[in-house]
Order: sequence, then structure tokens, then C-alpha cells
Amino acid sequence: MTSTLLQQKFSYILDSTLLQEIESIGKIASYQANDIIIDINQPLHYIPLLLEGNIKILREDQDGSELLIYFLEAGETCTMSLTCCMGTTKSKIRAVAEKDSKLLLIPVENMQKWFHNNASWRNFILESYQSRFDEMLEAIDNIAFMKMDERLYKYLINKTQLYNSSTIIVKHQDIAEDLHTSRVVVSRILKQLENQNKIKLSRNKIEVF
Repeated sequence: MTSTLLQQKFSYILDSTLLQEIESIGKIASYQANDIIIDINQPLHYIPLLLEGNIKILREDQDGSELLIYFLEAGETCTMSLTCCMGTTKSKIRAVAEKDSKLLLIPVENMQKWFHNNASWRNFILESYQSRFDEMLEAIDNIAFMKMDERLYKYLINKTQLYNSSTIIVKHQDIAEDLHTSRVVVSRILKQLENQNKIKLSRNKIEVF
């Protein structure tokens, strides 16, 4: 099962010899929805490759409030954790399972070795950095330039793409925490979006048009 998932999600960029090595040394870790995978200030000894599920990457302010930075999908890795491992520093992000997820954990020393002697791994890491950098720029732009109703609707659209469904199961409080705002504001904007025929609200469920 692990071999099949690894081939399906990573054979497009990693060579077959490296995939065999990754499978032989990697450790499988499974998480349920809402489990914390990586926490802030946690020492990192492994690099995660996401085989199944989705993960949201969060930052925390001084008051303990969280802000959603980006989502990870199967076939990706968290380059913010890569950066911490390369610099042997503690995690600056929190990674939370958006839904049940399966990861393959690679020891840090292998990641560093492959970066120098395997072109496919090096390309994968560099492309991951570029993708995550673009997503972080987008997150900054959203906060700086978009109104909250635009951010919220974009958030819902992204959720439908992650789940490949126009209907998503989510609580207003969870949206508020991801967008670093209050539940009252979220509920008010969701009602506005419903009045604009952009969504349909049900209990803990939102249909996005």
C-alpha cells in the first residue's frame, strides 16, 4: 500500500532508485482529522511526505491565535519544516490534519544528503520552496488587500477544491480561527454570501456555488 501511494504521488518527480530508498528508510505515520502533526517549537527530526489527506499549516501570534498560511495536499511536503531542519532550529509552524492523513517520515540526515547527490530530490525541494513561497505571498496579499468577505469566499472555494466537492463540512468557529477573525464576523459574512446566492448554509455544512 505504501509503495503504491509513494509511486502514485511522487514518481512524477523522484527517480525510481530514490523512491526505493525512501520506502526502505521512511516511517509511516497516520493521523486523524484535527490531530497536530507538527507543533510550534517542536524539534524536527523527520521530513514529512504527504501520501494521503490534507494538512493545514498555521502560524500563531503572541496571544495564541492562529492564522492559516496554506494547505498541503498529497504528493507535497512542508518546506517550512524543511527550512527548520536545514537550520537545525525548532518548528515555527503548526501542522494540523485537515482530514485523516498518512505521511512517510524521512530522517533529516537523508534529506540533506540527497539534496547534494540526487538531482530529482533537489528539484523536488526547490519546486516545493517555490510553490510554498507563492502561497505565502498570496496569503499576505489576501490579508493586506482583500476584504474579509473576499477572503472568506476564497477560503470556501479552496476548501471545495481540497475535498473535490461543492459541499464542505465546517463550523463557523473553525473558519474564524483559520482566518484569524471572530465567529460573529464569519457568521454575518456567510449570511451575506448566502443572500448573494454564492453559498447555501446548513448546520455545520456549506454548499458553495
